[in-house]
Amino acid sequence: MTYTPAGDIARVGVVGCGQMGAGIAEVCARAGLEVRVAETTGEALEIGRTRLFNSLAKAAERGKISAEELEATQARLSFTTDLGEFADRDLVIEAVVENEQVKTEIFQVLDQVVTRPDAILASNTSSIPLVKLAVATSRPDHVIGVHFFNPAPVQKLVELIPALTTSEGTLGRAQAFAEKLLGKHAIRAQDRSGFVVNALLIPYLLSAIRMFESGIASREDIDNGMELGCAHPMGPLKLSDLIGLDTVASVAQSMYDEYKEPLYAAPPLLQRMVDAGRLGRKSGSGFYTYG
Repeated sequence: MTYTPAGDIARVGVVGCGQMGAGIAEVCARAGLEVRVAETTGEALEIGRTRLFNSLAKAAERGKISAEELEATQARLSFTTDLGEFADRDLVIEAVVENEQVKTEIFQVLDQVVTRPDAILASNTSSIPLVKLAVATSRPDHVIGVHFFNPAPVQKLVELIPALTTSEGTLGRAQAFAEKLLGKHAIRAQDRSGFVVNALLIPYLLSAIRMFESGIASREDIDNGMELGCAHPMGPLKLSDLIGLDTVASVAQSMYDEYKEPLYAAPPLLQRMVDAGRLGRKSGSGFYTYG
């Protein structure tokens, strides 16, 4: 079947309005799609709305979008605490905490409330097996991983991860959505923990954390070594703070559970920092302190 992306996917739902959810919602709204965003509580929703609108305002200040585009984008956004309001969505992207049980429960609810029979149910997971989310629904052929990178409005890459159950039609529509509607570059990965990017990135970040933990070098020297010696735009400890140390630890755990490779095991320091609530930029402190 041939799809016309602009007509096929026009109404998008985003579950979660944290750092990633807000970014994904912004990307979709700026692409001309009608976007509804859900959060669990009114307080969380208001925080997410503020985050999203502040990001749009900054884009306007920097000349990335015009004042007219800003107004039109804001008008395409709506917010809710009721997943029942996703009934008419053509595509729903789940972007909540990296927890298999939480994500599974959300997919079970979406399966009940999204009425369009060929609607795509997608997850922004960075490590959880997609097949586990797919089989929690009555439409496993319409479930796929669509993994954005932070910050979503800036990063050009999207990973597409079909489960064993995902149909070719769903994969093709998801790729058209990412590339033709959003203007992203899409790569495909097998449904293996870490996919492409994190399978390469997480061992690198964990190695840097172990190096700092063992006292081999200071945090600044580790980051400067990779920025100035290897031309990386951001050192590994700064990047871990940007991603979120809880996310780094969760992805590491998922990869270790799947492969049992010691290099995927989270260092004790990382776990202690997560336990202490030092999660990086989003909490105000991690390997560095943020104002």
